[in-house]
Amino acid sequence: MKATVSRKAHFNAAHRLYNKNWTFEKNDAVFGKCNNPNYHGHNYELIVSVTGEINQETGFVIDVAILKELIEVEIEAAFDHKNLNLEVPEFENLNPTAENIAVVIYNKLKPKLDASLELEITLYETPRNFVRYSGD
Repeated sequence: MKATVSRKAHFNAAHRLYNKNWTFEKNDAVFGKCNNPNYHGHNYELIVSVTGEINQETGFVIDVAILKELIEVEIEAAFDHKNLNLEVPEFENLNPTAENIAVVIYNKLKPKLDASLELEITLYETPRNFVRYSGD
């Protein structure tokens, strides 16, 4: 029997979307106000979903307390109230789009989980704009 366990989390972060190899004008044309040189922020909502077989002894796919701590340590501590471009090493050479943030979160969490478990990241940048990534 397979089931999916999800944990919701939240972090606030600033970023700027731009390609350092482009002119300001081209960045402005592609990224618009998200190219603000003084950055802008979001209240990100994160849903981490883990799918796997239900352990017959515990009844868990994953202990939610373990998942909670992983998210707090690996994601919230690293991203919350940070400027993603300047303070998060993974974005030193990676544009911190919602898509790339979701991939980075996946890559930080996946190695910490049992290999038999599937992982899906859902990241809301705004209440209406979100990304899902499951390693595919």
